[in-house]
Amino acid sequence: MNLNIETTEHENYYEIKVGGELDVYTAPELQEVLQPIRQKGTHDIHVNLQDVSYLDSTGLGLFVGTLKSLNEHGKSLYVLGVSERIERLFEITGLKELMHVNKGTEVK
Repeated sequence: MNLNIETTEHENYYEIKVGGELDVYTAPELQEVLQPIRQKGTHDIHVNLQDVSYLDSTGLGLFVGTLKSLNEHGKSLYVLGVSERIERLFEITGLKELMHVNKGTEVK
């Protein structure tokens, strides 16, 4: 399965819209997009998962690595548009306590 990724740079953040299944096979595609952004450390990152139908532990790990890198630069990671099922994954793993996870697609 392919992963659809759209990236838009705004003044203070990058918006990354992801669609498809985010798993061990497709996570490297998102990693290629996130890596240079998080290394620069100049912007927050808003990842919109509204069109993601499946997320596994590899995808979760990608968010953890991104969060750690952004925290080093005083920036934030927002995971937006999550479904009930994906939100539950963040809750079970305790990641919802560490990063901004929101069912809506706007930062609150």
